[in-house]
Amino acid sequence: MSFNAVEIIGAKRDGKILSGDAITWMLNSYNEGVVAEEQMSALLMAIFFNGLNSEELNVWTDVMINSGERLSLSGLSRPTVDKHSTGGVGDKISLILAPLVAACGAAVPQLSGRGLGHTGGTLDKLEAIPGWRAFLSNDEVRDQLESVGAVICAAGQGMAPIDRKLYSLRDVTSTVESIPLIASSIMSKKIAEGTEALVLDVKVGRGAFMKDFDRAKKLAETMVSIGTQHGVKTVAQLTNMNVPLGYAAGNALEVIESVDVLRGGGPQDVRDLTVALAEIMLELVGLKANPAEMLDNGKAYEAYRQMIAAQGGDPDYEFPRAAKIETYEAPRAGIVNKLDALGVGVVAWRLGAGRARKEDSVSAAAGVRVLVREGDRVEKGQPLLELHADDDTHMQSGRDALEGSFIISDEAPESTPLLIKQVRN
Repeated sequence: MSFNAVEIIGAKRDGKILSGDAITWMLNSYNEGVVAEEQMSALLMAIFFNGLNSEELNVWTDVMINSGERLSLSGLSRPTVDKHSTGGVGDKISLILAPLVAACGAAVPQLSGRGLGHTGGTLDKLEAIPGWRAFLSNDEVRDQLESVGAVICAAGQGMAPIDRKLYSLRDVTSTVESIPLIASSIMSKKIAEGTEALVLDVKVGRGAFMKDFDRAKKLAETMVSIGTQHGVKTVAQLTNMNVPLGYAAGNALEVIESVDVLRGGGPQDVRDLTVALAEIMLELVGLKANPAEMLDNGKAYEAYRQMIAAQGGDPDYEFPRAAKIETYEAPRAGIVNKLDALGVGVVAWRLGAGRARKEDSVSAAAGVRVLVREGDRVEKGQPLLELHADDDTHMQSGRDALEGSFIISDEAPESTPLLIKQVRN
């Protein structure tokens, strides 16, 4: 059967359902250079407005998976389970969760990414440790999963290459926010990594990509459906991202806080979310273990040390302090009515912890430490934030972004739970 790109674009523009063969031809032809960038751009915009039904979306995801290599994890002595977060401010959960679940007996192949804009990247955080390697071969991944039980590394260039091309195109065509395109992008890579089960941490709120609950829930439902259709046991947990997770936002600062949690301490919200996600992961692969106990008895921390050392890093490395450290003080007495995750994330980004473009470098030491929480009563002049930067230029950029990060008033904020809702098939 012959296909024509213009006809396929027109059909989706008019709200018609595309056949599996048409989708397969269009994506593969785009990957081969037969379908032009402007034609795929037009199809992405048509999908942005008219969506993809479940059958179309499953085929779309299939083609992206099959466009590259798949990581085979069969034959491991441990059951495999992974977690993906849609990104937030201070979201260092992967650094704790992977070794914690490994200490409980599972294998966690955590293929992670880098930060862009106000959301941090797991690889950026771990690269603050000298010698730590983000890029591993498939054999190295398998060997480390067998010996340690946890890997946090970059996805191979050969995995879902069509998705990589589409991701860049979506970025310049204002089609990033399409739920089917987000869901297929995330799930194609997670399914290609070969895990048996997957937990999705879908952030919702001021500092999240999805700020609206209904859209976040729809994204969660869509990804759970894709995972289930492809034989991966998948559960999504919607979590609150109105305020930063924990106290630290920045690369080395978040690693330090993660180690605190792995040693049985750290911020309560970070510990609570980590344990909740670990419990779902263990349930999905049928393991009976107590993740909170593994944090308290040191076994999770030992797994973390083994994971870092296996990838060339020094788990005992003491991070240097930033060259410039300043505090931002409360302009008046009152109650912290708003501690804005987006605002804090932008400040950390401007201080040097994040990047505006994918090719930008990031600072290991830069970032923010939050010194109070929403609902706290503060006095005028009390420190609210601690700003860390490498130089005066970045420090000034961070200062300039502070407006709106906090609201101090006489009213207490509405209380919102950290764990909002689970989505299961």
